[in-house]
Amino acid sequence: MKRLGSGILTVILYCFPFVYFSMYQDFVNRSMFGYLIMIVATSLLAFFVKYFCNSIPLIIGNILSTIISFYFIDRMEDSKGIGWDGGYFKPFSPSQLLVVVSFLNFIPQYIAMTLANKVRKC
Repeated sequence: MKRLGSGILTVILYCFPFVYFSMYQDFVNRSMFGYLIMIVATSLLAFFVKYFCNSIPLIIGNILSTIISFYFIDRMEDSKGIGWDGGYFKPFSPSQLLVVVSFLNFIPQYIAMTLANKVRKC
């Protein structure tokens, strides 16, 4: 039961739209700080998920985070005058950049999971 509760908590924490938040911070503040927050937060979550020998919440959480980010980015593209489609994220559209950043975000998560395996063997 304890493992199920920690898995559900991890999925809930992963449901934050990390990529959307990062892209929004980049667009509004012209700051890459949002991407740093995304890398640190998802890497910590991946480390603890793997440390407690439960990888399913990591997969489900990443999928849900990407879907929620897609929803918010789609809403930003639909709103008039925001300028996301105006070429800020060239050569990609905002939706394409979401996919690219989501896949690239797996690299630090994989490194964190590898480190967790070395710390504690499952």
